[in-house]
Amino acid sequence: MIIDLLRLFWIFCKIGMFTIGGGMAMIPLIQQELVDRNLMTLQESIDMVAISQMTPGPFGVNCATFSGMRLYGLAGAVVATLALALPSFIICLLVSRWFFKCKSSPVLSSILLGIKPIVLALILTGLFSIGMETIFPYSTFASIDIPVVCIAAVLSVLMIATKFSPALLVLAAGVFGVIFLR
Repeated sequence: MIIDLLRLFWIFCKIGMFTIGGGMAMIPLIQQELVDRNLMTLQESIDMVAISQMTPGPFGVNCATFSGMRLYGLAGAVVATLALALPSFIICLLVSRWFFKCKSSPVLSSILLGIKPIVLALILTGLFSIGMETIFPYSTFASIDIPVVCIAAVLSVLMIATKFSPALLVLAAGVFGVIFLR
C-alpha cells in the first residue's frame, strides 16, 4: 500500500506540476496518467469530472480527492490532494517575488501569451475525449446517445445565454437523469 500511495503521490505531483490554465486543463493529464495506466476507466474519469464540477472547491483539488479516494480510500484522497497542490505551492512561493518585480516585462508578457495556445489545446483535448465517450458510448455512430446530446445542447445554451451557475446545471442534469434516463 505504501508503494501504491507513493506512486499516486508522484502521479498527482506531475499533474500538479504540468497543469497550466486551471483545473479543466488537467483532464487530459489525469486521463493519461490514470486511464492509460488502467487505474481508472474512462467512464470513471468522466464521473470524476462531473462530481468535481458540482462540488464546492477548486476543480483540480476535487478531481485529485475523488481519484485518490476511488483508488486507495481516505489515505489516497489525502495523498493525491496534497501531491496536486504541492508543486504549485512551491512554484508560487519561488516565482511570486520575481513576478511582481518583472510583471511589465515584454519577455514575461510574451511567455504568458505563448502559453495560452497549449492551455486551450489541453482544455479542448479533454473536452473531445469526454465528449466522444459520452456521445458515442460504444464507439460507433449507431450508438449515439441522442438524449445526452440534447441535454448537453440545452445546458450549453443556458450557460452561455443566461449565465446560470454550472454547479446548479450539473445538479439539474443529475435530477433529469434520475427522472428520465433510467
